[in-house]
Amino acid sequence: MKILHTSDWHLGHKLYGNPRHQEHGDFLNWLTRTIEEQKVELLIVAGDIFDSQAPSNQSLAMYYSFLSEITKSCCRHVIIIGGNHDSPTLLNAPKEILSFLNIHIVGKAPENREDEIILIRDDSNTPEIMVLAVPYLRDKDVRSSVAGESIADKQQKLLTGIREHYITLTDLALQRQKDMHITVPLIATGHLFCQGGKTRQDDGIRELYVGTLVHLTLDSFPDDIDYLALGHLHLPQKISGQERRRYSGSPLAMSFSEANEEKKIILIETAPTLTVHEFPVPRFQQLQSISGDLETILEKIAELRTGEESIFLEIFYKGFHLIDDLQEQISCAVQDSRITVLRISNKHIRDHILKQSSEVKTLEELTPRQVFQQCLEVNEVPEEQRDELIFGFNTALYALQNMTE
Repeated sequence: MKILHTSDWHLGHKLYGNPRHQEHGDFLNWLTRTIEEQKVELLIVAGDIFDSQAPSNQSLAMYYSFLSEITKSCCRHVIIIGGNHDSPTLLNAPKEILSFLNIHIVGKAPENREDEIILIRDDSNTPEIMVLAVPYLRDKDVRSSVAGESIADKQQKLLTGIREHYITLTDLALQRQKDMHITVPLIATGHLFCQGGKTRQDDGIRELYVGTLVHLTLDSFPDDIDYLALGHLHLPQKISGQERRRYSGSPLAMSFSEANEEKKIILIETAPTLTVHEFPVPRFQQLQSISGDLETILEKIAELRTGEESIFLEIFYKGFHLIDDLQEQISCAVQDSRITVLRISNKHIRDHILKQSSEVKTLEELTPRQVFQQCLEVNEVPEEQRDELIFGFNTALYALQNMTE
């Protein structure tokens, strides 16, 4: 059996406010063709299908159009799990109807654990593979609150709860195989942060849980799992170098810091033994960052204009002379070209003129946590009070970023 692992589509994502519908449409068309070419029979999407819990009509139309096309292909089954960006209610709403098309949706952890175990059969009804379709696990799915708990206690209980979730599911799956007198490969999904995972600056990855220590170690997952298909991190990577423990990564660069990263999907074959192959995803939109003084910037823009490829451009002005019409000159330089300037930063000249440290940043360049940290420092909050205040702020921010119906 051929299985394709992908994740973190983030349909509806905007780069500095610029919609990316064309890129996502191109990716889904390419994915459909690749599934046909590689004769993929099972598609696994490991969370963050949408960038927002309230996706636009265009994003929804793109999603359902893709699923419609897949049902006409060689792909006999699709398994989609919810990520931390997704609305569980929105994903689960059509799950009963989609199940008749062999599209299995697990938007959130169900009350009955066994509902996360999906047995895939071939056309002759012979069991082929068993999937532990584990979605993004929220606090309430794996941990009960107790008054007076410390931050460390809460984090440890959360880690323990996630580990026990996978152990329990694995035991249930193996027992089901034993009862059915079958032995088939066991694949598990997840949407989480595994310790040692690599990220890039400004890649838009949200903190999954309150605090920064809730990163699972590889030994949290039972050895009986033959392949672990993870989502959440946007760089394709093996976990601790393990061939069968992987993040597929996002198909599109989620920020300019990922512009030169090769994106991938993962193909798993179960016979004669389970093997894993990487397939590069084409770059559907070029992202380019350029920096320097005005002359250097204009020269680089002139070079980029000679190409035929569409380019999203990020510019860092690093001259020491104040140029009042910087934006106008750059706009003229890219006029009637396939270059779209998404951001112009002249932080270097601003800091030089104001004779302030390089730590001075605009709100656009700061994360919410950095703003809060600066508030603590400006107001000279004593160190002994900061941990509790930071935890409270993180709790509020986490709730805001992960609001569900």
